[in-house]
Amino acid sequence: MNTLLRKATAQIGSYTKTVGGSRALLVRWTSTDAVQSDDLSVDRNGFKGHDMLAPFTAGWQTSDSDPLVIEKSEGSYVYDINGKKYLDSLAGLWCTALGGSEPRLVAAATKQLNTLPFYHSFWNRTTKPSLDLAKELIEMFTASKMKKVFFTNSGSEANDTQVKLVWYYNNALGRPNKKKFIARSKAYHGSTLISASLSGYDLQEIAIIAAFIAEPVMGAGGVIPPPVGYFEKVQEVVKKYDILFIADELISIYAKALKATETRVEELKSRS
Repeated sequence: MNTLLRKATAQIGSYTKTVGGSRALLVRWTSTDAVQSDDLSVDRNGFKGHDMLAPFTAGWQTSDSDPLVIEKSEGSYVYDINGKKYLDSLAGLWCTALGGSEPRLVAAATKQLNTLPFYHSFWNRTTKPSLDLAKELIEMFTASKMKKVFFTNSGSEANDTQVKLVWYYNNALGRPNKKKFIARSKAYHGSTLISASLSGYDLQEIAIIAAFIAEPVMGAGGVIPPPVGYFEKVQEVVKKYDILFIADELISIYAKALKATETRVEELKSRS
């Protein structure tokens, strides 16, 4: 018993050291401390133990380390509060395709803020810029059955809406039990309760599967373009079993990725 206890204690100690080392390394990589300018004349108040609850961030990080605080952007680069420059290889969070502080976007936003900062689209109300953008998106999109645009603030909200539309669709057809979604292994489709629940499940009974959701180019799983013919085969299967197909496009909206995967995208368009 003593031998087993010693072994268990040693293993726990080894595990603790490993976790502690990993934690320390993560702190170094993600904190402003790890990338401070040598010029200490820059005023540093520090933000350790700040008041934000941040997504994709361990709780201990906010108390154990200063966050990396980004202050401004120029083109493809961002700068922290100490003036250090970084290549913004994530394009914000996949959303600043034209770079930071793009003059045309600044001018358009300023004009709109001076005219009408906000108005909703509830109860058959909307705004002219919303109508114009919806029309332009429909004209740009080549899928023949795409007739309407629903605006959201994030991909997570968009996929929540997809789920509600699919449920509504099957209810309208008298198929209230056809509600389950399937997705690919290691897929990511959002952080809200519904969108985060779209992946991670084993195959369901065919009769209750409502939709299959997939990114044309998988992002969180490794930015992996599918092989040629992949989506043609996928759509053959989902059509056979009357399962809706949802293309959760993100990476493929970028020009380079779209060019590299145009064959896969055409497979989707040809069967839309």
